[in-house]
Amino acid sequence: MELIAVAKDRQLTQEPEEELSSGDSLKLDLYFWLQALVMALVTLILLFTFVGRIIGVDGSSMYPTLHDRDMLLLQSVGYTPRQGDVVVLTKAFRDVDGPIVKRVIAVGGQTVDIDYAAGTVSVDGEVLDEPYINEAMLPPSYANQTHIEVPEGSIFVMGDNRNHSSDSRDVALGVIDERYVLGRAVCVLLPFQHFGLIPEGEQTA
Repeated sequence: MELIAVAKDRQLTQEPEEELSSGDSLKLDLYFWLQALVMALVTLILLFTFVGRIIGVDGSSMYPTLHDRDMLLLQSVGYTPRQGDVVVLTKAFRDVDGPIVKRVIAVGGQTVDIDYAAGTVSVDGEVLDEPYINEAMLPPSYANQTHIEVPEGSIFVMGDNRNHSSDSRDVALGVIDERYVLGRAVCVLLPFQHFGLIPEGEQTA
């Protein structure tokens, strides 16, 4: 009887210890999950602050490549504009004072020729293959230039929706100093139906 009583006493004293151990384990698991979540958030914040950023598209000048209100992930730090890239600019002109999303047609040292009759854009005498444009290009309503020599440290940009885009053809904007470039649009994050990498254009250099 004494042995049974001792066994029962031990069982009673061990049960709370098991429950406490289980509770501590749960707390420990939650602690590690919260720690991992905080680290992930800090990493994302540092990534977007020092490496890239997120920018929204305003308007349809890059349709069909990009849509109005698409959210883009940019590569910012260490980026040098290249022909064919989709970039985001900050240069204000006319009534535009927010970020501008366009495609780099030519970089410093290249020459651009635009032939509206043929509907073509040539860089250094080579006609670009542009499957990304929305429709056949027509002369714009604004004062524009058709022969452009891009100075070093600058870029010439155009929208993929040529007939609804104010870009470097517009004498009010012209070529863009690379210092106005926020970064390259790498992919569409939102909405989910548009999610994916942004294709590059043709490079002639």
